Amino acid sequence: MEERLQKVLSKAGFGSRRTCEKLIELGQVNVNGKVARLGCKVNPENDKIIVNGKKINPQNTPNIYIVLNKPKGVLSDHNSNDPRLSVFDIVPIHTHLFAVGRLDYNSQGLILLTSDGDLAYRLTHPSFGHEKEYHVLIKGKPDEKQLNVLQNGVVLNDGYKTRLANISINHHDGTNTWLTIILQEGRKRQIREMCSCVGLELVELIRVRIGTLELEGLMPKEWRYLSSPELESLKHYIHGNRDSEKI
Repeated sequence: MEERLQKVLSKAGFGSRRTCEKLIELGQVNVNGKVARLGCKVNPENDKIIVNGKKINPQNTPNIYIVLNKPKGVLSDHNSNDPRLSVFDIVPIHTHLFAVGRLDYNSQGLILLTSDGDLAYRLTHPSFGHEKEYHVLIKGKPDEKQLNVLQNGVVLNDGYKTRLANISINHHDGTNTWLTIILQEGRKRQIREMCSCVGLELVELIRVRIGTLELEGLMPKEWRYLSSPELESLKHYIHGNRDSEKI
């Protein structure tokens, strides 16, 4: 079956769909001996696809899907200029992996690591609106006005107004409050900035879910491969939630 070339390259681990489009635009991809053009379709089983002199055959390379409980004090992505520990030091897989659902250095929780670029794109691109669920510890107790603003949209420091969010109080111990926050977007440090903008001090942030994928059962720094039912459920979710053949 024919697919867009950038999707085939992404599945083969050459980066995000946008990155693969750039490889094609730069003339670094050949299909059946000819320089490929953006928009062309290929059949991975029959067409000879070469990227910078390297022949690929995505059909023979099974994708990797790993769920990790990222601890605080660990980077969500590799940076060769940063000596700090990253999630790729915790999961020593010698294959190019995408980090789906990055968390800031001081946050913890669920991150999906995968070689499946197409799945990574569908889970991370804001146009699909996939849910991400967080448990957030706040100093004190939010009042009704603060909760209402968090739910209906906060104007951040750069002028961006956040989308509708699902906010609920889980527990208040007289000093601090645990909130459950469900977003359908994921701007950098978004929850921290949302809380700051309404006068709330965030103490701890833990992501517990991405789509159908849940963190349950993993301690910080622990990781495991997705089970077949988990992967099937996740793929069904992302293809059924505002899916589009335009991507």
